[in-house]
Amino acid sequence: MIYVCIVKKWNFETMNRTAQINKLKDSEIWDIVIIGGGATGAGAALDAASRGYKTLLIEQYDFTKGTSSKSTKLVHGGVRYLQQGNIKLVFEALRERGRLLKNAPHLTSTQAFIVPVYSLWDKIFYGVGLKVYDVLAGSLSLGKTKLLTTKQTIQQLPSINPNKLYGGILYYDGQFDDSNLCIEILGTAQKKGATIINYCKAIGFIKDKEKIAGVEVIDTYTQHIYKVNAKAVINATGAFTNEVVEMDDQNQQDFVTPSQGIHFVINKNLFEGSAAMMIPKTDDGRVLFAVPWYGKVIVGTTDTPIEKSNIEPKALEEEIKFLLEHINRYGTHKITRADVNTIFVGLRPLISTKNKGNTSGVSREHALHISLSGLVSIIGGKWTTYRKMAIQAIDNAAFVGKLPKKNCVTANLPIDLSVEKQNAINEIIETNPEYENKIHADYNYQLAEIVYAIRHQMATNVEDILSRRIRLLYLDARLAMQVAPMVASVMSKELNQQPDWIKQQVADFNALASKYILD
Repeated sequence: MIYVCIVKKWNFETMNRTAQINKLKDSEIWDIVIIGGGATGAGAALDAASRGYKTLLIEQYDFTKGTSSKSTKLVHGGVRYLQQGNIKLVFEALRERGRLLKNAPHLTSTQAFIVPVYSLWDKIFYGVGLKVYDVLAGSLSLGKTKLLTTKQTIQQLPSINPNKLYGGILYYDGQFDDSNLCIEILGTAQKKGATIINYCKAIGFIKDKEKIAGVEVIDTYTQHIYKVNAKAVINATGAFTNEVVEMDDQNQQDFVTPSQGIHFVINKNLFEGSAAMMIPKTDDGRVLFAVPWYGKVIVGTTDTPIEKSNIEPKALEEEIKFLLEHINRYGTHKITRADVNTIFVGLRPLISTKNKGNTSGVSREHALHISLSGLVSIIGGKWTTYRKMAIQAIDNAAFVGKLPKKNCVTANLPIDLSVEKQNAINEIIETNPEYENKIHADYNYQLAEIVYAIRHQMATNVEDILSRRIRLLYLDARLAMQVAPMVASVMSKELNQQPDWIKQQVADFNALASKYILD
């Protein structure tokens, strides 16, 4: 594949893959190498680079291809964890929630949630719990919890089933665009000096006297293999942690017990209202959400243990039935399989537990493990606490690598490339006025954003664009398939590709997108 970088008037540090590969070739040794380009790896790269460590991050697929682009899109403290009595996790997550909304305001927002209640006891129980949630947030609270009457609850959630409804509790949490936030964290890390490369896979460790001294990596596009020397290596591969650990030591026990959660995306008219709905405890103890997002509504989620992590996990029929049954129990519009625009499945990299039959009660806390060879593995966790996980990973990597001690500086570090992005897009349109046109009339995405994603965000194929830079696959999978040929055509001009490339790209994307459609 050929990557063409066209230099424009607007000049800023950019995530250009060719330039990043050249840095990989030119470097003799890195302070820290991070394996994994999801939330945890991105956070670690930003933390390390902003401290001044020479940092390399590699990702075998595209950034956030796995778990980090398939979340419920919530930046939250975890009301359910409060119910479980895990005050420490909730306190930490609420603090991190506040920092994230402050540091990346263009990709995050405050979202009102309503817990519908069906008895006086539930109103008292959840009302008191959510008041505690407010107290734990302290000065970083997003708004005060309020008790609602039945009438007020219906006004806020017009689609709620009024049968036996006793009222509701209004509280506030955070919401975000997961994949785009991760890509901007990586972009910020790159501006701080980190080298960031996607489609670059770790295939083995370089060892010196049984200690890890580097990583052998392969560029999956060119098949070129690089031997990368490093003082410390971090395994930040989430649900795929076990595979990297086994690459280091085949006799090591599993650190991660994977589970999966599915989500439906439906049109707003099927569950109306600006507030989100949260059911804290369904029949089997799970949490049910219906959350507005980019003009649609995300309904989720399930918690199903699985044997092995897969980069594109498949929804089980029992999960589909569960979600349909429960959303229809609480809503007035009967939602059918045909109403689902997109179904997506995310994995949870849970800390291993002896009880693999029920993962819904497993802690979302994180842990660190340092192997005898020096591999630092960050295990478990959740999107909201990615920064705290990164701090601990870098602290430990610095210790293993005998690096000079430097304090973390990310607590108030802005993650906002929106001005640079808009300037670059304006310049693309100035040069090519036709790129001001929309990708589709129903969405505000412009053709210029495709070019921007290639030049400045390392997008290399149609999936990268329509799944993670522009979120059409997650909003309407069928529509994403309709626009794929147009997207491939624009990309081919920028990447200097031939018609056969366009045909193959569309076929590959359609094969993937078909898995996001509920038959």
